[in-house]
Amino acid sequence: MDDRTVKMVANAYDETVYEAMGQGRPMDVAHKEGVTAAAMFLASVAGFEDAAARAKVEALGLNHH
Repeated sequence: MDDRTVKMVANAYDETVYEAMGQGRPMDVAHKEGVTAAAMFLASVAGFEDAAARAKVEALGLNHH
């Protein structure tokens, strides 16, 4: 992935985590939702299969601070 794509994936993750936490979900649930959203985004823009996109997102080690 290029840097631009990584940044967009991270933004998708962060936005989803913030939204989930704003709805009162625990951090572990919000993180899982963020990873799923980021993987779905990556699959749509880069053409990866779902499992491959999820593996790439997980490899980024995204987490909410």
